[in-house]
Amino acid sequence: MNHTMLAEELMRAEQLMLADQDEAARDLLVTLAEDVEEYVDKNCPTTDELQWFSFPTLFERLCYRRVEEDPRELRDVGEPFDRLYADLALVNVRLGSYDLAIEALKRAVRWNPMECGYRLDLADLFLVDGGVREALGLAYSVFERASDARHLVRAYVLFSDWFAQGGNPGASAAALRAARRLGMRDSRLDAALDQAQGTERDPDSLTDEQANEALAAEGLPTGANAEVAICLLMCASDAAAMGDRALATNLTVRARDLVGESAAKALLQLIREGDAESSERPATSEGDDDHGE
Repeated sequence: MNHTMLAEELMRAEQLMLADQDEAARDLLVTLAEDVEEYVDKNCPTTDELQWFSFPTLFERLCYRRVEEDPRELRDVGEPFDRLYADLALVNVRLGSYDLAIEALKRAVRWNPMECGYRLDLADLFLVDGGVREALGLAYSVFERASDARHLVRAYVLFSDWFAQGGNPGASAAALRAARRLGMRDSRLDAALDQAQGTERDPDSLTDEQANEALAAEGLPTGANAEVAICLLMCASDAAAMGDRALATNLTVRARDLVGESAAKALLQLIREGDAESSERPATSEGDDDHGE
C-alpha cells in the first residue's frame, strides 16, 4: 500500500460507481480502507505530522507552516485517504447504509479537517439520521475553517432550513440573505431562494442590518471569517516571494471571495506592513527563544 497504489485503486472503485455497480464498489473500498489502516499503523506519522492534523483551525495550521518555513503549497494533506473515505460514504448512502456513511465521513474529516465539504456532507447525514446537535455543530465549525465562500453559502442554507423547521422565519430569511451576499452561485441556495420568495422567509423582507442582528441573536457570524482571509493572503505573499505566481494568485482570489476585493486589499496592505516591520527588527539570539530553564 502506498499513495500511488491507493489512487489507482480509487479510480477503479469510482469507475464501478459510475457503472452503478455499488456493491462491488463498496467491497473494493472496504478492502482498501482495511489496507489503509494497516498502512497507517506501520507508518506512524511523525510528531510534527500528528501536530499538523490536530490543529483545529486553518489559522493555526497556516501559522505553523510559516513558523516552520515550509514552502509546500496549500493542499489536502490527507489525499488520497480522505478521498477513499468520502467515496465509501457516497456508496453507502446510495445503498441506504447511513450509519456506515457517517462513520466513513468522520474518517474523511479526520484525514482532511480543512475540507469543509466533508463537514457539510456529514452534517446533512446527521440531519437525516436525527443527529441535529452534531449537524449544527459541524455547520457552525465551517465559519471558522472555510477557505471557499461556497462552503459558507452552504452552511448558511443549512441553518436557514433549520430555522424554518424550528418556526423562526426571520432568522431563516437572514441566513438566506447572508448567503446571497457572498455572491457565489449555488444550486441549493437558488432552490432555497425560489421556495422563500414571497413568504416570511424571503430575504428581501429584511435589510442587511436587520439580517445581521437576527443572525447575531442566534450566535451566527454575519460574514466570512477575516482570519481565514488573512491566512490565505499571508500564504499568497509567501508564494509570490518564492516566485510561485500561480499559487499566489489562486490564494488571493480565494481571500477576495471571502471578504470582498476592498477588504482583501486592505488586509494585504497590513500583511506587507507587518512583514516590513519584521524584516527591520534585529535578529534574536538563540537564548531568546528558550522558554524556562
